[in-house]
Amino acid sequence: MQAKCVLLDIEGTTSSISFVYDVMFPYVREHLVSFLAEHWDNAAVKDCLPLLANDIDRQLAQWLPKDNAAAQQVVAATVIQLMDDDVKATGLKKMQGQIWKSGFESGQMVAHVYKDVPAAIDDWVADGIEVRIYSSGSVQAQKLFFGHTEVGNMLPKLSGHYDTTIGLKQESSSYKAIAADSGIAAEDFVFVSDVVAELQAAKQAGMATVLSIRPGNKPVEDASEFVSVSSFDEIDFSTVCA
Repeated sequence: MQAKCVLLDIEGTTSSISFVYDVMFPYVREHLVSFLAEHWDNAAVKDCLPLLANDIDRQLAQWLPKDNAAAQQVVAATVIQLMDDDVKATGLKKMQGQIWKSGFESGQMVAHVYKDVPAAIDDWVADGIEVRIYSSGSVQAQKLFFGHTEVGNMLPKLSGHYDTTIGLKQESSSYKAIAADSGIAAEDFVFVSDVVAELQAAKQAGMATVLSIRPGNKPVEDASEFVSVSSFDEIDFSTVCA
């Protein structure tokens, strides 16, 4: 049996968790205030504001002061608090994506990918298998990430990107929505992630699943219900999709 689409998580699956937490997140903290001051009137930044308000269950008009300097301070404090709480929120991810854009495009950041990932994706695509990405990071951030990796631009190999705007990663309805958007039946997907709850949700939606075991990932107490791999080289569709 053969998959028609491989759906990939990012952190702990295609890239190390440490790159995200030790490079990408600190970059946001370091540049947040100056970025807001410089880009406050940009439409892309303005689009983030109602989403950030929603992230903290506030009405935009009540949450954000009319004075620009005060408003920037409130936004910066909210972004930092959401990051401190490790919240997977749409507004936060969109704002982070705006800041990462400047980092990747300036060359200050280059995305890490595991050595086995580019070759595996090349092989899958050559075999007619689509590769799509599903991450809590915004679609914009995903495209920046894969457009600026250590091996160059990987975007031409990727057929689609999904973030939390399609649904939360621990809900089976999200994976059904991804399948519907792709035009490929859920049963023809293989979802690879390091998070058991996400794999369980994908499995409930009908997808085949693979647990990613990478250095630095959180230990998994019981991985017996999933095929586990430490490298994409180990993924055998005849076994996973059986």
